[in-house]
Amino acid sequence: MFSKRTEARSIASQLVWFFTLAATLLLSCGLGVFYWMVVRHAFAEDNAILADKTTALSADLKEGGLKNFGEELNAHRAGEYAAYWIRVLDSEARTVAETPAMDHLLPPDVFPSAQRSTSPVRAPRDYRIDAKLFSLVAVNEESAGQAYTIQVAQDRSSDEQLERKFGVLLVVLLAASIFASALIAVTVTKRSLRPLGQMTRSLERIGPTHLNERVAPAGWPRELQPLALAFDQMLARLEESFTRLSQFSADLAHELRTPIANIMGEGQVALTRQRTPSEYREVIESTIAECERLSGIVDNLLFVARADAAREPIERKLFDGRAAVEKIAAFYRTIAEDRHVAINCNGQGEIYGDPVLFERALSNLVDNALRFTRDGGEIEISITIRDAHSEVTVSDNGCGIAAEHLPRVFDRFYRADSSRSSDGAGLGLALVKSIVDLHGGSARIESEVNRGTTVVLTFPNKSL
Repeated sequence: MFSKRTEARSIASQLVWFFTLAATLLLSCGLGVFYWMVVRHAFAEDNAILADKTTALSADLKEGGLKNFGEELNAHRAGEYAAYWIRVLDSEARTVAETPAMDHLLPPDVFPSAQRSTSPVRAPRDYRIDAKLFSLVAVNEESAGQAYTIQVAQDRSSDEQLERKFGVLLVVLLAASIFASALIAVTVTKRSLRPLGQMTRSLERIGPTHLNERVAPAGWPRELQPLALAFDQMLARLEESFTRLSQFSADLAHELRTPIANIMGEGQVALTRQRTPSEYREVIESTIAECERLSGIVDNLLFVARADAAREPIERKLFDGRAAVEKIAAFYRTIAEDRHVAINCNGQGEIYGDPVLFERALSNLVDNALRFTRDGGEIEISITIRDAHSEVTVSDNGCGIAAEHLPRVFDRFYRADSSRSSDGAGLGLALVKSIVDLHGGSARIESEVNRGTTVVLTFPNKSL
């Protein structure tokens, strides 16, 4: 079977085509109506003049007889142009008087039936001969007791030629207008689509090392500004994601290299000579500890990745927040008592969320606070129930975090102090942020060096 390939149509050509077509239709209708009105007005005016001329001739015949016609007819010499051709017939249809050479051009039988002179003149009959156009009328009139028929022909050849020239002029004007419309459409379309060309060139310049490209939509048309703004925002997100991915890859390699190097080093040292079973046991135990550390890093990374992709299932329900907090506090009090660090709990209320994820997030916060709180310090966990959400606050009076590090403490593998690299992988706060995001809540941190750190988690309440 043959697949039919459809060629993409150009936006510019479509705009030019539709604009030109619309202009053609509008101009054709406008000029057509204008031509019709002018021609109709000209014919109506000619008909009115012809009716007036016929009425005047009837009055002359009625009042003065044929002598007035003699003066009218003698004014038209043979061979000269005559706007009106006049013939008078008696009651027996014999020609009494007529304009010279009228019988050759306009025989009596081509005229319409005569009507009474007192009636309004009906629409004249058009008659064409030898490229000439005449309008014919005939009326009956009495003079000195005799009945006469007056036939009047109006020569409209010059008017017809004028109308023809006027029509040609309008056609030429229409063609010129269509050409001008197409030219304007091409110019306007090219100018309007110029920003898209700029965007195309910007896209061509984008690469892994050139993600700072921006469109700057300030001078763009109003309709294209949202597109340019969305394009710039997309580039900003790509640049941020690429930077974070590069940093994440470097940090991940660094975090995995340390335990793997420890395992390889201990194994190589153990194989340099024969050792006792207890020495081999120590090497195996150390290897297991490093493997557990690697397993923890991988588990946390998988959870954060699934949370970012919104694939982590959440089973929300109302649970006793104070009981969950007391459970976590009781778990860490044994370690805290060895360092004389007090863990206090405050507040009451139910929290709407996943209890397992809540305990995991809170455990990471307490573990992080306990790691950086001096001996004899204090950690406080409090619950506050508000109208729209519940807040869980973990505060310590430890060493604190410098202000320049606060915007990035929730990033993966980020540690405010690299000297503490052995204390953790830098995934604790990133995991906490992912859990809160899964609940549709938020996490914020406040800290001051040598004064302590406060982390506030917000969980939306159950909607009624």
